[in-house]
Amino acid sequence: MSMNASSLAHALSANRRETIQNYLFLTLGATIMIVNFNIFMAPGNIAPGGVGGLSLILNHTTGIPRGAGMLLLSIPLIGLGFWKLGRFRFLVRTLYVTIYYTVGVDLTARFFPPGGIVNDLLLNALYGGVVGGIGYGLVLRGRGMVSGTGIISRVLQLRTGIPVSQLYLVIDGFVIVALGLTFGWERALYGWMMLFIMGLASDYVLEGPSVVRIVFIVTDLPEAVAEVLMERLRVGVTRWTGEGMYTAVERAILFCTVTRPDVEVLRTIVAEIDPAAFIVIGQGHQASGGIVRAPDLARVAAAGVEPPDVA
Repeated sequence: MSMNASSLAHALSANRRETIQNYLFLTLGATIMIVNFNIFMAPGNIAPGGVGGLSLILNHTTGIPRGAGMLLLSIPLIGLGFWKLGRFRFLVRTLYVTIYYTVGVDLTARFFPPGGIVNDLLLNALYGGVVGGIGYGLVLRGRGMVSGTGIISRVLQLRTGIPVSQLYLVIDGFVIVALGLTFGWERALYGWMMLFIMGLASDYVLEGPSVVRIVFIVTDLPEAVAEVLMERLRVGVTRWTGEGMYTAVERAILFCTVTRPDVEVLRTIVAEIDPAAFIVIGQGHQASGGIVRAPDLARVAAAGVEPPDVA
């Protein structure tokens, strides 16, 4: 009974820590997006689509404050998400980020230069895409979303099966076209550039750099290759058996992950043991578990040199 109580307390503590971490990501990401909107997007009337772009059009045609315009546009979208998606926790986070972001845009606008910090539309598009992507990526890491085209895309994806990425481009594309009709096609083209860069930056924040290399080795000497890899590179190795469809011969397949600097070391090790081995190396974003060793020590060990005494 005490063990169950202890496990429950541990689970509640872990859940509390995760919730705090998520809201820290949401707050930091939304804050960065507020700065980005007031410094790069609003002064140049450039936006990568979404309710942000529509708010620029509303502000230009009706004078409605940009943040208030985003909030007005977001309310029905949040209702649509609650009705169709039905994920209460996700929508609570989305509501928090949306209110924080839209209200923050209007409240902090007075503290930023009205014309931004540069007069170059290209710089606004480039840095707006990078900074906005970092902010949006942090929001996604906090398991939230700024209400907008993301909710529409998700609802349409569930109904049609069309990939979300394609729906994003179509919906945001319509908004960017509307921006072009309102502010000129030069700004629309810069909006497309900002959309592309923002996607790259948010993916980088969400998934991290591709620093892990996934390795498949087809070899006739699996025991010898695996033993040396585990001993000299200190990586875990998994083995299974495959059959060549042309030769109908069974051969061992080894699988492991290494860091990018250790790729050449691995190739050298395998070539020394089995020159006929077939190696396939791909990219991965993250790896956890297994045997871990710092890349520099691994390369020292692979070179046959004693590692320095760090005691």
